[in-house]
Amino acid sequence: MTRDAKNAFTPHTGMMPMKWFRSLVVGSLAFTAACATGPQTKPTTTSALPEKPTAAAPSTTPEVTPAAPKETSTMAEQFAAAIKSYEAGDLDAARQGFEKVLVMSPQTLNAQFNLGVIAERQGRVDDARTAYEKVLLLDPAHTPSVVNLAGVYRAQERGDDAIALFEKALKTPGRAYDASLLNGLSATYRHLGKLDESEATARRVLERNKDHPGAYKNLAYVAYAREKYRQAELLVGTARKHAEKDPSLYNLLGMVYLKLDERSRALAQFQKAVSLDDRYAPAYVNLGALALSYRDYAGAEKAFTRATELEPDSAEARLSLAWALDGQKGKDPKKGIAAGETFEKVLANRADLPEAVCGAGWAYASDRTGWERAIGFLDRCKTLESTSEQDRQMITAKVTGLTNMLKAPPPEAATAGAEGDKKDEATGGGGNMLNSLPQDANAPEGAPADGAPAEGTDAAEATPPADEQAPAGASNAVQQGTDAQAPAPVPTAPPQRDAKPAPAP
Repeated sequence: MTRDAKNAFTPHTGMMPMKWFRSLVVGSLAFTAACATGPQTKPTTTSALPEKPTAAAPSTTPEVTPAAPKETSTMAEQFAAAIKSYEAGDLDAARQGFEKVLVMSPQTLNAQFNLGVIAERQGRVDDARTAYEKVLLLDPAHTPSVVNLAGVYRAQERGDDAIALFEKALKTPGRAYDASLLNGLSATYRHLGKLDESEATARRVLERNKDHPGAYKNLAYVAYAREKYRQAELLVGTARKHAEKDPSLYNLLGMVYLKLDERSRALAQFQKAVSLDDRYAPAYVNLGALALSYRDYAGAEKAFTRATELEPDSAEARLSLAWALDGQKGKDPKKGIAAGETFEKVLANRADLPEAVCGAGWAYASDRTGWERAIGFLDRCKTLESTSEQDRQMITAKVTGLTNMLKAPPPEAATAGAEGDKKDEATGGGGNMLNSLPQDANAPEGAPADGAPAEGTDAAEATPPADEQAPAGASNAVQQGTDAQAPAPVPTAPPQRDAKPAPAP
């Protein structure tokens, strides 16, 4: 899990939450369902059915050029079918549907916009950028495309380009106080560490709309970044009065409570977020990170699995899932193999990430079926600059042992840890920690879950005794222990765009 206010509590830390317009535009209605607080990570699309209106909601029917009634009807039906495919999760069918709409009417901006949304969802960032740019060539004031394209720029570390994009759009006559544009600009400033500018921009929204929840959310993120947690709590409370069903607000409040050492309340907020929207990935990442800090590896696995289903391209969520699986290998060596395979998926996009290289090596070493792959990854781990001399010696001994055992016939009754590793004594339970604390979003702090740290310790600091833990990270990944210490929870701010279709014009 990367993102300015450190997206959710997941390991997404350098990216701005971007969940504003990342949903389909149903016709010309841009669907914006996230906050004005940080870049959101989901594309917006367009649906032929009325969607939740957003800051800038175009019409609800597809834009069409003059055509015979029969042809127009066919195009509208094709547009609606594409939206239906999108909502059903069939992105390829949705893409093909919108492409057909463009063949019928090349000027249908929302169909082009929705192709950008789908490209983002599928991890085709360059295609998404091209789609949004095509829309803006035809309509420079198309707010959903401005917001989403700025999000793409932020993800590509092109923050200055994102700012320029917003500033240009705001100069369009009548758009100087457009809330969606100003909130997106505020989030971008925050992403770049320009907190004063971010706050000033959010306040511009309140000059015309004193109750705008997105502006208060942006101000809350600024307060959070300044470590003014009680102020952030109050600002989130104000935002919730006007958007009580926005999951990102509860996710942010959970992040605040973690900083205030109110862990049970933080957990309740993350649970509230997913109860409001079971597709809200940042809260699942945060639930997983919290479970990892408690060494509840089974619970962490469940949360991170869901997060990766929702955000397949999130390297952070997948890396955390690998650690959750790795934490269970002492009890079930097959979990170690699954962890190794998950580390490899991370490496498919981040080829030389030390944590994944070394993690894969030690994970595969848990079972004979993975020993050959373990040797290869451990040899790679040994050559990394981040690997200490002590770890290199441990790797050498481990590789020698695995090589010798591979030469010998397999024992009749192989047991977990047959290669001589110490079994992990804390492999985690069945996710009880995630279900034992208050579910009410406003529930007071309660007794910690069984096995959870004492109330006075922040979840991010709750770690097992030194003699039981194996720190995470490249150098720590070479520890003999099977229990890799979970990464500390890192708040993840929701993307500034929503992953729902926007209505057709």
